[in-house]
Formats: sequence, structure tokens, C-alpha cells
Amino acid sequence: MKITKLKKILLICSLSYFTLFTGACTSTKVVRKLNKTVTGTLKLETFQNHFTGIMIYDPIAMDTLYRFNSDKYFTPASNTKIFTLYSSLVMLPKNLPALKYCIIKDSLFIEGTGDPSMLHPFFKDSTVIQFLKGFKNIALNQSNFTDSRYGPGWAWEDYDGYYSPERSALPIFGNVVTISHTDTLTDALNIYPNSFKDNVRLLKHPKNRDISTNIFYFDPQRKDTLEIPFKLDNEIVRVLLEEALDKKIGLTNNIPCENKMVLPGLPTDSINKRMMQESDNFLAEQLLLLASSTLSDSLNTEITIGHMLENHLQELNQPPRWVDGSGLSRYNLFTPESMVYVLNAMYKEFPKDRLFSLFAEGGVSGTITDWYPGNPDSYVYAKTGTLGNNHNISGYLITKSGKTLIFSFMNNHFTNSTSEVKEQMEYLFKWIRDNL
Repeated sequence: MKITKLKKILLICSLSYFTLFTGACTSTKVVRKLNKTVTGTLKLETFQNHFTGIMIYDPIAMDTLYRFNSDKYFTPASNTKIFTLYSSLVMLPKNLPALKYCIIKDSLFIEGTGDPSMLHPFFKDSTVIQFLKGFKNIALNQSNFTDSRYGPGWAWEDYDGYYSPERSALPIFGNVVTISHTDTLTDALNIYPNSFKDNVRLLKHPKNRDISTNIFYFDPQRKDTLEIPFKLDNEIVRVLLEEALDKKIGLTNNIPCENKMVLPGLPTDSINKRMMQESDNFLAEQLLLLASSTLSDSLNTEITIGHMLENHLQELNQPPRWVDGSGLSRYNLFTPESMVYVLNAMYKEFPKDRLFSLFAEGGVSGTITDWYPGNPDSYVYAKTGTLGNNHNISGYLITKSGKTLIFSFMNNHFTNSTSEVKEQMEYLFKWIRDNL
């Protein structure tokens, strides 16, 4: 029987259901128009001195609308957090596992899960503190943290930067000291936690903290709030916890029971949202540790990454080099196609309203508050990723015709300004919004 032209098209489109990036069902007119516009944009001088990759995908039609260097590896910076978000969504329960514990006679044995919210400067969560106040004898195990304090490839000189707190099993106060003036008319300081008040030196200094000790420096002329990571060890955690509880805490090297109970904490999406919108590195790192706590008694980023690659990301055409949760490391290598794959997986697996609420919204929230404003409705929900000479953005774009498109636009190694690159990206996104 003769197959008509229409039947051939329908057959091709049905076959494309089984592959992510066919491009088989895209109208020739749309493809030609989009190709001309994107290719023309990439020929501008802005994009001539660096490495660029882009992929635009229609998840409903299952069509790749445009791709350029989409299978090449890029330094993703904080676009890595897209993979961290997916890990959190598929591995963590609705509420964070805040603490693992067991009770033997009159003693409570506890160990951290990596939950970053306890007395955090933003969340100020006291779930664990209120729970622990109900026990007289408490023993803390910190040997379950088997990772390094810093991620592979992190810049060593960033140890005093607000964006680079140390990773740990039982974070407290966000693992940072927060310092600010109580008001603008006096030199009085507000120090959180107050435990470090005697460690703060009022003077202008090249670094915010000594590299090997918890001595902090605060410029008396400074008007804004300063967050400084404190140096961690088991004793510091114990002392801070004791002061928060106003009781003594013992240390142990193990929890002497087979089955540990889990104390539920904050809604997981409250951490996901701030991690994605504010590009919070600390939260991203702790989320991968939290995820590992659901698989093992050992808290280690590699456990989560290995599990995700083997069980949820095994179909990636370009397996990433993925070493941390935040993207601080330049060892990370991802392709635009891999970004689109994960964004598409989340789009299929989770409700759209929930998913979009976790991303920064163009012109409204997070790292793109000043970029991609709506006209009048918001049209970009995305995650940026910026390191020196690198800027990437991946996410979802809503066109005026009502389509949801998934995109990844990655730029590495430029020497012109980031703003110049972002301006051209914004021009292209507006064109896509208005014409597709």
C-alpha cells in the first residue's frame, strides 16, 4: 500500500517520541527563521573571541530547534546546580532529613545528615535545637563525614569568601560568621553567632579571616553586612552546639545501634529554591551530602554523583565530569545537551508550577532580577552560571504563542565584559519569545 506524504510525516513524528533530540517534527519555515537569527547573532563580534554552545529544544514536540557546539564540553560554573537540583528532587523526601539519632536508655546519640538549615542566617531553623533540648545526655558522632571540607579544584584563596563555606555533616549558623553594624551612628557590631565576638578585629585587612585560625577582620568603615566562613573542626561544632543548647555535648566515634531514626526538618523545596535563585554554593554542596545520607551512613558528594549517573543520568550522550554541587570547581565539565537533558527530565517528572517556582524568574527574582524582564508576563525561568571569563544560562523560555522551550546557552573564555555577552543573549531570547 502506498504511504502518503502526510502518513510519512506522522510516522516520523511518532518515531521521534523515542529519542530526545531528533528535530524531525519542526516546520521548515520555523527552523530556517530560527537558524538565520541565531547564526547571525553568533557571528557578532561579541561571540568571536570565545567558545560558545547553544541548544534550544521543544519538549512537547520533542524537537531540537537549534544546536551549535551542543555536544562540546564547557565549564558550567553554577549551571552545575541544575544537576544538584535534579539530585535533590529525585533523592530527598518532602522534608529534609535534619538529623539521624537513636536513644539508648537515657542517652541520645546523634549524627548530622548535612542539613544546612540549623540556625542558618537566612532560615534560622531551630528544629534540631528544640529536639535536642529534650535530652540530658547527648553524644555527637562526626565520623560519618568522609568528604573534604572544600570541593576538588576550588580556589584556595577563596577560603574567606562568603560564597565558599566549608562543607560538613552538621552545619550550624550556615558555617559562617555574620558581622554588621547595629546602626550607622555607632561602632557597635552585631555578630552572629556571638560566640566569635572576641575573635573579631576592627581593622581594614586584605583578607576577612586568617587562613589557619578563626580570627576575623572587619573594616570599621564598612556599611554592609559581611559573611565570613569560619574554620571547622569537631571541637568548634561541639562548642557552638553546646552554646546554642546551654548544655554539655559528648563526642563519640559511632552510634551504637543498627536502626537510626530520622528527624524531619524544613521543606526540601525551601532549600532548593534559595539554592537556585540566589545561586547559594553552600546550600548546593550540602544538598549533595544530604542526598548521600539517604543511601549510606557516610556523607560524601561522590556517593550522590555516582548514584545519579548510574541510575538517573545513564542515557546522557556526553557523560559529564561532575565533581561538586555548586559549580565552584573549574574541574566540572558539562555540555549544553546534557543541561537540556536534565531540564527536560525535570519538566516531564515534576509539576510545572513547582519546578518554575524554584528557578530565578527574569525581571523578578534571583540572579536574573535585572535581566530578561517580562513583556508583560515573565518568560525566562533559568539558572545562571558565572565564573571569571565564563557566563552560562540554562532553563525554560515561554514564547508569546504559549510554547515552553528548554535552552542552554554557554559561553566560555571571553575577554570582553560579561554584560556585553548578556545583552546579546537577552536580544536573542526576546526574539525567540516573540517569534516562535
